[in-house]
Amino acid sequence: MAKGAQISSKTPSVGGTGVKGGSSSSPSVPAVQVTTEAVPEGKVVDFLSGKQVRDTPEEYVRQNIEKALVRQYGYAPEDCGPEFRIHFGSSRPRVDIAVWHPGDDHKQETAFLLVECKKPGQNPKAKKDGIEQLKSYMAACLNGRYGLWTNGDDRFCFAKRTTENGGYVFEEIVEIPAAGQTEEEAQRPKRKDLKAATADNLLFAFRRCHNYIAGTEGMQKPEAFWELLKIIFCKIEDERSAELSFFVTPNELSSGTAAQPPKARIQRILSSKVVPKYPTIFATPETKTIELKPNVVAYVVSQLQSFSLLASNVDVKGKAYEEVVGSNLRGDRGEFFTPRNACRMAVEMLRPQPGERLVDPACGTGGFLITAMNFALDLIDQEERLQWADPAHGTEYEREELYRKRAEYLTRCVVGLDLNPHLVRAAKMNMVMNNDGSGGLHQANSLANPHTWDADARAYASLGSFDVLFTNPPFGANIVIDDVDVLSQFALAATWEQQPNGRWKMRVDGSGRPILQRSQPPEILFIERCVQFLKSGTGRMAMVIPNGILNNPRLGYLRQWLLGETQILAVVDMARELFQPKNDTQTSMVLMRRLSPEESEKAKEGTLDYPSFMAWTQRIGHDKRGKTIYRRNENGEDLVVVRKEAMVERDAKTGAETISEMEVKDLLIDDELPEVVEAYLLWLQQNAR
Repeated sequence: MAKGAQISSKTPSVGGTGVKGGSSSSPSVPAVQVTTEAVPEGKVVDFLSGKQVRDTPEEYVRQNIEKALVRQYGYAPEDCGPEFRIHFGSSRPRVDIAVWHPGDDHKQETAFLLVECKKPGQNPKAKKDGIEQLKSYMAACLNGRYGLWTNGDDRFCFAKRTTENGGYVFEEIVEIPAAGQTEEEAQRPKRKDLKAATADNLLFAFRRCHNYIAGTEGMQKPEAFWELLKIIFCKIEDERSAELSFFVTPNELSSGTAAQPPKARIQRILSSKVVPKYPTIFATPETKTIELKPNVVAYVVSQLQSFSLLASNVDVKGKAYEEVVGSNLRGDRGEFFTPRNACRMAVEMLRPQPGERLVDPACGTGGFLITAMNFALDLIDQEERLQWADPAHGTEYEREELYRKRAEYLTRCVVGLDLNPHLVRAAKMNMVMNNDGSGGLHQANSLANPHTWDADARAYASLGSFDVLFTNPPFGANIVIDDVDVLSQFALAATWEQQPNGRWKMRVDGSGRPILQRSQPPEILFIERCVQFLKSGTGRMAMVIPNGILNNPRLGYLRQWLLGETQILAVVDMARELFQPKNDTQTSMVLMRRLSPEESEKAKEGTLDYPSFMAWTQRIGHDKRGKTIYRRNENGEDLVVVRKEAMVERDAKTGAETISEMEVKDLLIDDELPEVVEAYLLWLQQNAR
């Protein structure tokens, strides 16, 4: 902090080796139970059996499929058997996962669905571990009618057909049936058949589609990404339609000629629904046509048709989408997307309310905005349902009123700006997948004079009009702002001199105008612009700031200015690994409230006293290579979290859902950010006036 900062000594810290797990007072941070069970290094807990198994690349793929069988396909855990031995000639190999109908004995002759999982990169055509191995296992099981082979990057589904002479043939199909579903229903799903994605299965699907487009069409990866984007848009709009058209049959998947009808169906969705609804995204001729061969479109549709993108978890979609975006659109202007756990921490600390206008002036792909708007939408849902006679269902009028309030919030209160037009376009797609709100996203240079923005951006975003702001502005040693027209807007672009008393004074010329520096890093100017966006006296924000700005003695003038314009609510020193492996900059999440003019005068005089929350974190959930890390006990063993998880059982005929609970064991991710939220909310209660 700069000299003269009036910060109370009541600043608790959290973090380090002494942090313990526990429940949170925030409704968005679920309570968990940390058991005394520990898992040795190199082991993971099997989702189905709860037993410890070796942590291998192949096991990673299998655990995702196990979760999908239960959570997406609706099979009961007790009807699924991992590592099931079968008699195969003179040997007894293990099938990765066998599935039985409810009530059937777990025998080789009664297993009807077999799954083989391989490590990423395994060749599906390999004689020993490819799809032929799966087919031989299906042949060895009398009732082994369906099979699934996957290495994560490739995925093949098969049905075993009996021939007239009593033999077998294996036919590739689009999808394996879900629990209680017929094969025909699985190949052309109805709305009731669509499944919310779980674990990393949507990530696998997006990656498969992207790689298939790039490899088959010979496109560069960015071109392949935009073509995939068109089809994802079509998928989402189709989910909102009365009758689903986003499907491909096994016959249509068999050849390029047969694949003409599905391409025509998807093109109709794009032309009749997507383009008219999102004219700013699909404004040019090349964006209005799917530039892919029919067989490629058919393949992509086959990989996505059984998912419900609208119903899938925000974090599941965000992880899948941002990985594909990041591999294509991350530029050279310091654009490093904020990890979702950091977004959640900031949002749960500032807690944006339904009536508050929300902005991110460097929105990237929209991670902060999506996290914040969904937090507010959850509050809208809670408030409305409390007024319903039946909170679980509601009348048609009550549901329409809820939808109206959600739509009003998304239309009026959610705003994002970004300089990169490709990121804005990608962010709009991300918003569409996550409750929408894309109408408030605009391409604009947030640091430029607002009068230079286009009319739409000016209509949505004006200085001094926002209640809450979240942002992670671009930062990097090679990025500078040297445009005089931009610099002249900011006090922090001026030159400052430190006085003998330690205070800083802005230098001015003979006419009293500030003497500008030749250039400034954008992150410094963003600090002032973000404060300008906020409502005076009430607006609050969370911003990722490089620690060099907070610690560099030469930037004392910046900290002095900040303390004169804002109340520092909290500073959370983030673990160095936050943006690794892409960026090694050490950062803090700083929460602030814009002061009123009267408060600002007191702050500059040094008479405004208030407490601030301080925290530091050493573990952020991943290491410097980006690999997930898990919390360990004193013996170096990973700890296990036991929690109750809702399991949805869907009636195959009516689509009616019954919710039951299952006990799930997972390794405890070593992420201290939820505990920062818990400590901050408790600290707020203790310091409430």
